[in-house]
Amino acid sequence: MTWVVLSLLSALFLGFYDLFKKAGVRDNAVPPVLFISVLAGAAVWLPLLCWSKWAPESYPWLTLKVHSMSWSDHGVVLSKALLVSCSWIFNYFAVKHLPVSVSAPVRATAPFWTILIAVGLMGERPALIQWLGAGVIMIGFYALSLVGRMEGIHFLRDRWVGFMLIATWLGALSAIYDKYLLQIRGMEVATLQCWFSIYLVVVMSPLLLFWKLRRFGQSQFEWRWCIPMIGIFLLVADFFYFQAVSQSDSLISVISPLRRCAVLITFIGGVLAFREKNFIPKLICILVLLVGVALLKWKS
Repeated sequence: MTWVVLSLLSALFLGFYDLFKKAGVRDNAVPPVLFISVLAGAAVWLPLLCWSKWAPESYPWLTLKVHSMSWSDHGVVLSKALLVSCSWIFNYFAVKHLPVSVSAPVRATAPFWTILIAVGLMGERPALIQWLGAGVIMIGFYALSLVGRMEGIHFLRDRWVGFMLIATWLGALSAIYDKYLLQIRGMEVATLQCWFSIYLVVVMSPLLLFWKLRRFGQSQFEWRWCIPMIGIFLLVADFFYFQAVSQSDSLISVISPLRRCAVLITFIGGVLAFREKNFIPKLICILVLLVGVALLKWKS
C-alpha cells in the first residue's frame, strides 16, 4: 500500500481510538485507564517478541518480525516513550474534562505546530500557501474558542485546553522524532513499535503507583471493556502510521495532516454517543481547521 493510503487507514483507527479514550476516562480515574491501555498494546507485542527471539526460523510474518537492537537504539526508543507518555498524560486529563468535539479539533492543529517546530529547529522554509494554511488554522482555532464559550470553556483561561495544547505540542515533537527514527536511523517498524509499546508500560508504571498512593486525589477507577480497546486501536493506527513514515518517499508534512482526518470520526461519534452540543458551529470550525490542514501539504 502507498503511504497515503496507510496514512488514511491510520486516521480511521485513530478516530475510533479517540472515542474509546473518551469513553474510558469519562467520570473515571485517568492513571489506571492510561496504564491498562498501554498494557494491552504491550500484551499484543510480547508473544511476537518472544517468538522472534526464540524461534526466528519458524516466524511466519516478516512485516511483524522484531529484530535485535543495540543499546543505543533502546535508548532512543525509551526517549520516545518518555516524550509520548508526557503527551498522553496531558491529553487524557484534557479529554476527561473537555467535550470530545472540542478536544479533538484542538488536537487536529498538530500539523501547524509541527511546521513551526520544523522552522525553528530544523531550518525548514514553508511555502507561502503553507503559511496561508497556518493562518486558516489559527482562524478556525479562534472560532472554536468562541463556540467553546457557549459551553463555559474559555480557551485562554481553561486549564484543560492548556493541557490539550501541551499534549499537541509534545505530539508534534514526537512526529519529527518518528521521522528521525524510521528514515534517518533506519529502524524497522515492528521493532520500533514493539519496544516502544513495552517501554510505555515501564514509563507509565510510576503514574499508576502515584495514583494508588492517592496523589491524584480521591478519583475512583471503574473497569470498562473499552479501556483495553484504547490500546488495541492505537496499536493498529500506529502500525499503519509507522509503515507510512518508513517509506522513503513519504512526507511527514503530508502524513500529519492526513491523520488529522480522524477528527471527523471523533466529532461525529462525540455527537452521537455523548450527545454533545452546538453541532453545527463546531462542524464549521472543524471544516475550517481541515481546510487549513489541507493547505499545509501543498508546496509551490
